[in-house]
Amino acid sequence: MNEKYIVRSEKVASRLLDGEMIVMSAVDSTLFNLNRVGTVIWQAADGRTPLSEIVGGLICAEFQVEPDIAYHDAEDFIKELESHGILTVLDRPIADSGSNPETSWA
Repeated sequence: MNEKYIVRSEKVASRLLDGEMIVMSAVDSTLFNLNRVGTVIWQAADGRTPLSEIVGGLICAEFQVEPDIAYHDAEDFIKELESHGILTVLDRPIADSGSNPETSWA
């Protein structure tokens, strides 16, 4: 399996409300309401953590789901967010520049 790394777009604003992430695209002002699993993926999307680690270490542990099912569902989810330009999927980790890739409302 080729590893995937995901990173949040810098052209979004996000806020955690009652355990679920609300994401707004700065490109077209579209709002996305992520469920709890989507929120875990969003918060872990640092461009350095492999998707397999996010799924195995966070999603499977917290939500008690089979790894193969969770990974497949996570791939579908990130493809959907990537199609809206709010996540980017990479085939290798980003270099650590010391900056925080998350953009959120204060």
